[in-house]
Amino acid sequence: MRSVSDQLAAVLGAVGPLPPLEVVLHDAAGCVLAEDVRAGADLPQADLAALDGYAVRASDVVTAAPDGDLTLRVSDDVRAGAPDAPTLVVGAAARIASGAPMPGGADAVVPLARTDAGDARVRIRAAVRAGDGVRARAVDVRSGEIALARGTRVGAAQIALLAALGRPRARVHPKPRVVVVSVGDELVEPGKPVHVGQAYDANGHALASAVHDAGGTTFRAGAVPDDHSRLRELLEDQLVRADLVITTGGLSYGAGDTVRDVLAGVGTVRFDALAMWPTRQMGLGEIGDGVPILALPGDPVAALVAFEVFVRPALLAMAGYADVHRPTIRARTTSELASHSGFREFVRGRLVGSPAHGYTFSPVGSPDALQLSAFARANALAVVGEEDDSVAAGTELPCLVLED
Repeated sequence: MRSVSDQLAAVLGAVGPLPPLEVVLHDAAGCVLAEDVRAGADLPQADLAALDGYAVRASDVVTAAPDGDLTLRVSDDVRAGAPDAPTLVVGAAARIASGAPMPGGADAVVPLARTDAGDARVRIRAAVRAGDGVRARAVDVRSGEIALARGTRVGAAQIALLAALGRPRARVHPKPRVVVVSVGDELVEPGKPVHVGQAYDANGHALASAVHDAGGTTFRAGAVPDDHSRLRELLEDQLVRADLVITTGGLSYGAGDTVRDVLAGVGTVRFDALAMWPTRQMGLGEIGDGVPILALPGDPVAALVAFEVFVRPALLAMAGYADVHRPTIRARTTSELASHSGFREFVRGRLVGSPAHGYTFSPVGSPDALQLSAFARANALAVVGEEDDSVAAGTELPCLVLED
């Protein structure tokens, strides 16, 4: 029987960051940078007005006051995007728009609201210091500096910075393409009639959603019956678009469960009993031309717990993340928990509290019953160690936080 730690190490050892790709900015969103991004120029490339107003020499307006009569001649009107900024003479001001280049000699901007907004001459009603109202050259990034480090997840702010630096593309680890296959004669697509002995395919939809939430691109192949040839044909067809294949169901030793037999013929897959509850068995290996495959159990709760413990870290590793694990918070249980000695148990429950006042964990449903309704109410998994056969109320346990 394999421990959870050994199985997780084996899963992470079977995958690695996907080869980098150069993609346009839109396609980089949600990906992880595969290289350091250095600025090719200062950002901004010149001193800019930080607000609408009048560019001045600060020394010309030191006596300005709200009720004073200090006025300056308006020599220019500078707009954003102007290719050349004028030079400001002593005793003059230039009307300037936010984002426009500062005139030569000017070192401050008087806000429009602190003036009479004059055209030929302007009354200045507030003194300013050098640098006020100015966005200085290279205040954001200097040329040659690392603007974004390798390993950074690209979101809206990172896209904005890349674009501001003039980068039309980015080198990233692509999102893993994951094929999800549900296996079982009993499975029916939701929305269709179901008969006694049949069940709706909850796993396929749940795992496809979980892959999406983890940043992957999902291809849900739908449910396939326990038929050797059909399962083999489907897997072979799907390999062309898969960085990872996930199957769920078909792991029992009964004559009707086909996953072990089929995978033995299309790849190298190891099946292990795990010292874990739920999820007591799992397959791991490669099929086709080295595509990793994870074979999960068919129970929805067991499959989702296996996803959190093993699959989600694998997807994040493939996407180039350095930290692939869910946040863990220590919390005190509100009730006694029974446990299976020798098994690491993942208990579904509600985590509440704060860093200042501490956290509590309340189980939902029976830990021994694989209740999907209970998992749907849970926001955390409390981890009970293999050495424990019971946990007293008030015991502090590590809890995997399931909600981002």
